[in-house]
Amino acid sequence: MPAPLLQLRGIVKSYDGVKALGGIDFDLQAGEVHALLGENGAGKSTLIKIATGAIQLDDGSIEIAGQPVSCLDPQTARRLGVACIYQHPALFAELTVAENIALRLEPAAAFRRVDWPARRERARKLLAAIGAEIGPETEVRRLSMPEQQLVEIACAVGAGARIVIMDEPTASLTKKEQDLLWGTVRELRARGVGIVYISHRLDEIFALADRVTVLRDGKSVGTHPIGEINEASLIRMMIGRDMTQIYPPSLSASGDVVLSLRNVGCATTHVRGVTFEVHAGEVFGLSGLVGAGRTELARILFGLTPADTGEILLQGKSIALNSPPEAIGHGIAYVPEDRRRHGVILEMPIAENMTMAIHRRLFPGAWLRFGAERLLALEFIRDLAVRCCGPEALVGTLSGGNQQKVSLARWLATKPKLLILDEPTQGVDIGAKSEIHKIIRRLAQEGMAIILISSELPEIMGMSDRIGVMREGTLVNILPGTSAAGTVMAAALGQDVKGAE
Repeated sequence: MPAPLLQLRGIVKSYDGVKALGGIDFDLQAGEVHALLGENGAGKSTLIKIATGAIQLDDGSIEIAGQPVSCLDPQTARRLGVACIYQHPALFAELTVAENIALRLEPAAAFRRVDWPARRERARKLLAAIGAEIGPETEVRRLSMPEQQLVEIACAVGAGARIVIMDEPTASLTKKEQDLLWGTVRELRARGVGIVYISHRLDEIFALADRVTVLRDGKSVGTHPIGEINEASLIRMMIGRDMTQIYPPSLSASGDVVLSLRNVGCATTHVRGVTFEVHAGEVFGLSGLVGAGRTELARILFGLTPADTGEILLQGKSIALNSPPEAIGHGIAYVPEDRRRHGVILEMPIAENMTMAIHRRLFPGAWLRFGAERLLALEFIRDLAVRCCGPEALVGTLSGGNQQKVSLARWLATKPKLLILDEPTQGVDIGAKSEIHKIIRRLAQEGMAIILISSELPEIMGMSDRIGVMREGTLVNILPGTSAAGTVMAAALGQDVKGAE
């Protein structure tokens, strides 16, 4: 059997006396997709940073294509054919796509004439090779996060990488872009490239991976061929216990109507004729294909793109929502989809993030009451089980799941009547996902009205008391939360289904 493309043996890494990795063995074969799973904090990021030369190991050994590597740094790793595609692309926003690709692939030279047509043509071919419809002359700042990720993949393909590490590559991709990525992964595998694939989405793992290794608390729990393991076993390996109920049951009874929409629309976002009600104590799920208008509707309800047709009623009273402050004043809170851009400020402490939406209430008359701010943050840290060193810790030091809890705390501090959650568990591990689901259920039980937007059909079905299905900017069906997956998908595709309201 040929030597593995990548062989890690006995990898040990500690930070300030705390062992992040405690003797990890991992290997990657040519033409293989090897999934690396584990909760946030399990050691995945540390392991891939060692494999790419970003940090140095304390003990253990690394071999690439059968050759020992004594001192691996990022430049050496790239030269040896190692590329890493992170969840958040590291591109230069003010440069074009072609220029960003050139920076990755062209050798540095003090005096060299740039062949601009050749540079653009190479970028075009690389993007076309992965099915990305992006112009080489487009400035990166004009690209969406998914498009930026596709540019990163094109860079890796152009560099001729033999070992490609993908860290949560589909966390922000649309279904179409996800399909393109999966096709690219399979094409790379067919060429003999070895791929380390990290994802919290187990359906991706079973669709793509040949083998799977699970880490927990800095140690390897086991490596298995994907055909010899099931989802329940993977979850048990990751969290160290059985999780027979990923989605906690609904324990609340619907109360009075909190929100009522009557033919609501917004021409600029192509939302039209949306009519439904949400009750106190209810989790109302919004499902639909990408581009169906779910997030656009949430932005209307938070005053970001005000409605220009229809009527919005809150507890029976007609209201206008022309700005986020107006929405907050009416008791509406919105936890956005992209927590890093709109949910939290990574460079600020937890306490300041949690109280940002209630400054006027917390600091009346411009008097700074840091003690009160800290006490409130401590209360939310305890209530939401945020794992941190304290309210003074920077949000950027937290795991994705804990960052999401901080984002949620910011809006819970406003004591909302209606809470809108847009992809609340995107990019978080299975344990944190379960904790967030329990928080949602508890808030509903306490009488809060909740709108849950999710692209994960199992989450919508497992968490919703009723499911509103959107298609082409309007609500086409309202289904019971007990509806089958096929029924929800059929409604999203525009087919008539039974059981709709």
